[in-house]
Amino acid sequence: MAGEPINLTNQFLIAMPGMADGTFAGSVVYLCEHTEKGALGTVINKPIDIKLKNLFEKVELTLDREDLAEAPVFFGGPVQTERGFVLHEPLGGGEGDGGHYNSTLQIPGGLEMTTSKDVLEALAHGAGPKKVLVTLGYSGWGAGQLEDEIGRNGWLTVDAEPGIIFDTPVEQRYERALSLLGIDPRMLSQEAGHA
Repeated sequence: MAGEPINLTNQFLIAMPGMADGTFAGSVVYLCEHTEKGALGTVINKPIDIKLKNLFEKVELTLDREDLAEAPVFFGGPVQTERGFVLHEPLGGGEGDGGHYNSTLQIPGGLEMTTSKDVLEALAHGAGPKKVLVTLGYSGWGAGQLEDEIGRNGWLTVDAEPGIIFDTPVEQRYERALSLLGIDPRMLSQEAGHA
């Protein structure tokens, strides 16, 4: 048997062309957690038809950050699609409250994901993390499921680069993630031998 289990926390999963699951076709997933019990991540390149200001209105907050008001909300995955997940840069301490929210998953060496409303309240007041990606829903895998999908060439993996999540136009995120592996998307064609 293989030795140490692979841990893909703080990595991108990049869907291979021909991903059978239409939910994930063409997607880049940021993995927030990966243990022997399974994996949890969020898709970073599938905007949905809701702007952040509209999401804030739904929870009776007004978003005062012009840089964020028109930003799209993203489809994070098929699990708990009615819940918001806020992927953001790590908060340093010294913000009066230690810089953390009620329900924050700290991703070792990476970002943080907060699911409690207090992060939205902080953003609404012009505070909170500078760089955020807000999703509805997340992507989850049971024990061994993700490893199985990778073994069947469903996903490529690479160390995550926060700049792709926060600073890269949505339509370029898939190619930029692939470029971290030195891969040109055109090299990944599913169809061999068709000139």
